Amino acid sequence: MQSCAKSWGVFLAKSVNPSASCRHLGSRSRVVWKLQIRMGNSGASLTPAVRGMRTSAALCSRQIERILPRHDDFAERHIGPGEREKREMLDSLELESIDQLIENTVPSSIRIHRSMKMDDPICENEVLDTLQKIAARNKVWRSFIGMGYYNCSVPPPIQRNLLENAGWVTQYTPYQPEVSQGRLESLLNYQTMICDITGMSVANASLLDEGTAAAEAMQLCHRQNKKRTFYIDPRCHPQTIAVVQTRANYIGVKTVLKLPHEMDFSGKDVSGVLFQYPDTDGRVEDFTSLVDRAHKAGALACCATDLLALCVLRPPGEIGADVALGSSQRFGVPLCYGGPHAAFFAVKDSLVRMMPGRMVGVTRDAAGKEVYRLALQTREQHIRRDKATSNICTAQALLANMAAMYALYHGPQGLKHIAERTHNATLILAEGLKRAGHRLHSEMFFDTLKINCGVAAKDILERAEQREINLRVYSEGVLGVSLDETVTERDLDDLLWVFGCESSAELIAEKMGERVKGILGSPFKRTSKYLTHQVFNSYHSETNIVRYMKRLENKDISLVHSMIPLGSCTMKLNSSSELMPITWREFANIHPFVPLDQAEGYQKLFRQLEKDLCEVTGYDKISFQPNSGAQGEYAGLAAIKAYLNSKGESSRIVCLIPKSAHGTNPASAQMAGMKVQVVEVDKDGNIDLAHLKALVDKHKANLAAMMITYHLPLVFLKNTSETCVI
Repeated sequence: MQSCAKSWGVFLAKSVNPSASCRHLGSRSRVVWKLQIRMGNSGASLTPAVRGMRTSAALCSRQIERILPRHDDFAERHIGPGEREKREMLDSLELESIDQLIENTVPSSIRIHRSMKMDDPICENEVLDTLQKIAARNKVWRSFIGMGYYNCSVPPPIQRNLLENAGWVTQYTPYQPEVSQGRLESLLNYQTMICDITGMSVANASLLDEGTAAAEAMQLCHRQNKKRTFYIDPRCHPQTIAVVQTRANYIGVKTVLKLPHEMDFSGKDVSGVLFQYPDTDGRVEDFTSLVDRAHKAGALACCATDLLALCVLRPPGEIGADVALGSSQRFGVPLCYGGPHAAFFAVKDSLVRMMPGRMVGVTRDAAGKEVYRLALQTREQHIRRDKATSNICTAQALLANMAAMYALYHGPQGLKHIAERTHNATLILAEGLKRAGHRLHSEMFFDTLKINCGVAAKDILERAEQREINLRVYSEGVLGVSLDETVTERDLDDLLWVFGCESSAELIAEKMGERVKGILGSPFKRTSKYLTHQVFNSYHSETNIVRYMKRLENKDISLVHSMIPLGSCTMKLNSSSELMPITWREFANIHPFVPLDQAEGYQKLFRQLEKDLCEVTGYDKISFQPNSGAQGEYAGLAAIKAYLNSKGESSRIVCLIPKSAHGTNPASAQMAGMKVQVVEVDKDGNIDLAHLKALVDKHKANLAAMMITYHLPLVFLKNTSETCVI
């Protein structure tokens, strides 16, 4: 493998010959290089002819296009400057043309001297028409699959005034609190919401997804007590287990799948335990005994949980959990085929300095006024680098803000109502299933049922297909159903019919009467209050929530106000036409585990994007799995380690990283189990080749990779090719 790209959180790989030799290494070895490609600026390195390919002027070669020129050219509208502005900028630089500007700024040694095989560009209206046709290839069935992903009702005021609002979408990371008070307040609301609902002391401002949040919990346990065995309850979501196992493998932590009663803490080498509450099968179980046993052995207890369930369930903090984590997706964020969604992560006070991710705190300014700022940043990658608690950088702040506004809009009573309604619907369905001769795996559940079918599961699935319903398939004869806030009486009637129940939801509800209690009539019922702060009890009308969001928006600088005073790989200019499709139901309402024939539109997008990105970057394969640029770094380094291990060179663990690199680089290398060696750079950011050669010679026996940022902000590294040769 040879490279990974950070801009869009994608991982690109180039085939390499394992037997090829490399300077400064033995004949059997080869350094595997990882480059970060800043794709957003790739056009600057093209030849003039290629650069002009995507403008309307270059396309007007046919007579019809001269007579009917395009009037909605995307590039000119999106980027902005017209001919007069371009001329002013060139004059101020004392240059004649953009070609001359590129000639003077991009070293010839790194320019692309080839034409890219890309489809002809189309205008903005045609793009939206094309996307609508692609979206129509997705089949929007009713998905009751669960596994951590649930349909939800996105409040229209939040969709219209936050998700689709450039004043919120284009804000930069709040490193400058003076121009970030609005989003900092919203993220503090998010943290408060998480702490209240989970019963924990401190929360961060979001992570990437539930799987990586669980992996961060595993690493936190290892950092805290230096022990190398981590227990996982096999009833956690399968994708969560897989992510934790992968992460643990690269830092030398042994993961063991065991049920709580099978976990042995006598060996004193257990760092922590992860359990799901409610579990992936829907079961609600008392984990107090497990938590106590873990604590007596000096291990930490990590609870993956569900925010909506905790509105009626006893929270993890009350059973002694050290870490609570999960996804806030079902708080008003669409499914979108699996993401992006904001994960939450909360801990006890004693673990706050071990916690990954950003935290918003309250302080006072010079005038004594209460204000917000990022807190405890000395834990983070942009300061601690390879000693950081995580490589997490910007996470999913927009989606965290949506979840926070969802909680404000509904308030504690509204959330409790939604939770009780979802739970009651599940109780009605459970009663109907039992009447139809099916057996439930648990009698205590929130919204999910695991069902031993009393008839052939094949027949049930055929009936489900007739009603365009997706169910979770465990194994032969075992199915699952997960309900959510969108469930209706019609949905229940259809599900009852699918499972062969002759009664309607109304008839079952009548006969159940006041016996509909479930969790609310059990020891698991939540008695503690949550979301008591005034902010969660003030904005329940559309007018009030819109005014509040606008008030916060106006405290910040975003692209609707001016240029952004900072910039990095996270600063992308997203056009309105690029953002509009994300809320179309054909994209928004697709569960990540639907059969592939229901997601043909998404598959087509993936194939087209893979083709284009490989063409632009010159690589052979791509993975869309990384959920951020930092995770793309990690994926690339993991691929490098796997490549070296396949050659029997597992001792190669040194990663060379320039001093000027982004902090996520060394943090990612550390997470991948590598040892970082820093390469010096000159005043312009170019790599000190003499120092690089010395380090390569010194570590040639155990050198695994070099990670460089290509290109640096404002700097095109002129010695990149020579660096790769070394």
